Amino acid sequence: MSKVIVENPIEQTRVPFLRGILVHSLQDAGLGFKQAHLIASEIRNDVSSESSITSTELQRRAINKLKLLDNPDYLRRYEERSLPKLIQVEMRDGQLTEFSPAEYRNNLEAIGLKSGEALAIVGAVNKHLIKRNISQVTSKYIAYFTYRLLRRSQALGPAVARRWLIWRDFVDSGRPLVILLGGTAGCGKSTVASDLASRLNIVRTQSTDMLREVMRSVVTRDAEPLLHQSSFSAWTEFSELQKKYVDADELLISGFCKQADILCAAIEAVMLRAAREGVSLIVEGVHIQPGVIDNWEQVDDALVVPVMLAVLKPKALRRRISGRSVKAPRRRAQHYLDHFDSIWKLQSYLLSEADQVGVPIIINSDREYVFREIMLSIIDQLAQSFDKTSEQVFG
Repeated sequence: MSKVIVENPIEQTRVPFLRGILVHSLQDAGLGFKQAHLIASEIRNDVSSESSITSTELQRRAINKLKLLDNPDYLRRYEERSLPKLIQVEMRDGQLTEFSPAEYRNNLEAIGLKSGEALAIVGAVNKHLIKRNISQVTSKYIAYFTYRLLRRSQALGPAVARRWLIWRDFVDSGRPLVILLGGTAGCGKSTVASDLASRLNIVRTQSTDMLREVMRSVVTRDAEPLLHQSSFSAWTEFSELQKKYVDADELLISGFCKQADILCAAIEAVMLRAAREGVSLIVEGVHIQPGVIDNWEQVDDALVVPVMLAVLKPKALRRRISGRSVKAPRRRAQHYLDHFDSIWKLQSYLLSEADQVGVPIIINSDREYVFREIMLSIIDQLAQSFDKTSEQVFG
């Protein structure tokens, strides 16, 4: 019989299904060992084909078994001891939603808390609500209680508490967030974009490579030859005269910039569409030019946050590019490796431009580090216009 994993979303744990534990909890509800063992065995057989099951679903199955017995006291005592109390949260628009520890944890990690720190706060808030037998609470109350916990924490303190207020103020405002994720080939833009979208519940992502592919389908090679090359080989479409009298590195950068300029209108159009519809968006790609980002900082009411990813060791970047042949065979890893020197020079240019215009540069060495640094960049930008009266009210 294969091992079945029991997942507890509240406590964030994954443990094997143990029949003895279930027997014990049924005995606590008043059942004798023989009857408890029989029910636990039936449930184990029922879930044996599953690879995992939530603790809540496991408890529901036990309840269904208990309902078949002619003793309502067993059912009542089991529910009182085992089932987590469902806490309804009233949102700002008046709608009720079930309190989700997992989503709450995501919100805490969004302000830069590490996983362990976020779990500690989740546990404290969950314990507070259950201990006081709270079945319904407002989102504002949870935000306030969280602020107080963070502010009083010796490990975190007022600075982290203020970040919480700034982020919650933005989330509650309903303003769309547009993240511009730049970086050269192989630095992990697509992976980071997917991770951000998942953690921040952003349903729209767009790659500049895809925009370029769409434009290639409607603009012929004769009409715009630079569009039909890679970012690091666009210069090959220049005239022989240009190639003869211009430095090779300048040709590389000039070709890239001209290709990126062609895509600027398409990138801006995607951003404007998202802003008009009030939805958040992540745009990732090498064509996010630091030098023209100033033109995109005010897109209706959206908060536009540019970030430049980087891999600062050539060997590490080579390994990432080589990894494409495993994770995405169609992305032609060898083609990029053959042009690695050009890709490396292009990264140097992008980082230099980002540094000059003040775009945050984040080293992509660790998933959690990258997410935390991007969120801190977002909150730093929000802090510039944060209304301090919110802090005075909570303080």
